[in-house]
Amino acid sequence: METPPINAVEEKNTSQLQQQWGNNPKKTLDSTAQIRQQPQDPPTEVLELKRSPDSASPSLESPQGTEKLPAGFESDSDKSHGSDSDTPEPLQASDLWYCPDGSFVKKIIARGHGLDKPKLGSRCRVLAFGFPFGSGLPEGWGELTIGLGRWREETWGELTEKCLESMCQGEEAELRVPGHSGPPVRLTLASFTKGQDSWELEDSQKEALARQERARGTELFRAGNPEGAARCYGRALRLLLTLPPPGSPERTALHANLAACQLLLGQPDLAAQSCDRVLEREPGHLKALYRRGVAQAALGNLEKATADLKKVLAVDPKNRAAQEELGKVIFQGKKQDAGLAQGLRKMFG
Repeated sequence: METPPINAVEEKNTSQLQQQWGNNPKKTLDSTAQIRQQPQDPPTEVLELKRSPDSASPSLESPQGTEKLPAGFESDSDKSHGSDSDTPEPLQASDLWYCPDGSFVKKIIARGHGLDKPKLGSRCRVLAFGFPFGSGLPEGWGELTIGLGRWREETWGELTEKCLESMCQGEEAELRVPGHSGPPVRLTLASFTKGQDSWELEDSQKEALARQERARGTELFRAGNPEGAARCYGRALRLLLTLPPPGSPERTALHANLAACQLLLGQPDLAAQSCDRVLEREPGHLKALYRRGVAQAALGNLEKATADLKKVLAVDPKNRAAQEELGKVIFQGKKQDAGLAQGLRKMFG
């Protein structure tokens, strides 16, 4: 797939740059020189379309009717970033955008123009500051491609991609993450190339991208990174869920792999749901039965756990993992029965 060259970054005057990034004339002139020297058609990595959990990527819409600003955000007392003659309007609730999955809040510093936003395959020219040490993301000017590259695999990369997908050209914003004690990450989307929505891709393209995500997820899982693997499996599933019935058989393996990640991440409820998806399509899937049994045991549903593990052993009597897990479930059941009996004796004795 070919993509058009990046739009030229619109030049900002010195006073605007000083207002946004501090009163440092030398740094401002250096940044402006970098922008002017940026080639119109920078080198581009091969666009191997990739994408991402459940349906297509989350619809990025601003919440309606927000009346109160969350703690930590400035309102009418917002400090000015410039001179008295260029005082910005007070921050309104409409200047905040809440990521639908609750992972971050975007505070809009300067609104962009137009209605288009980056999509799958868009090459984004970004100015970024404030990433925590070890995030793996570059500071300053850089180019990030939506849906492509390993920069998206870690937590901050995933959050940055979601934020960019909600921005218009020229927009500047702060990314506030719950639990993050450091300064907010600041992003400026200078320009981006045209991309595609997942529904615009051919079925064969979606399947190819899903296979790539699955392969990368397996690499991460084997390297001891179940969180990164879960992201890859989720992105693959979002692509395949848009295929017409009966869908791709890859979905079964992806849900089973996702369940393994969710168990390691301490999410037995989600793991059980992922296994349900597998067993709806393939009732005799042994790995899904085993993993659902483990998940049900963690949730305290011992009878359901016992039933699933016994189904595994009925087909594969020498399955050592299922034998050990069933032994734990039986012991836990006896312990619960003993506690219940003791309680009844105290009550009626």
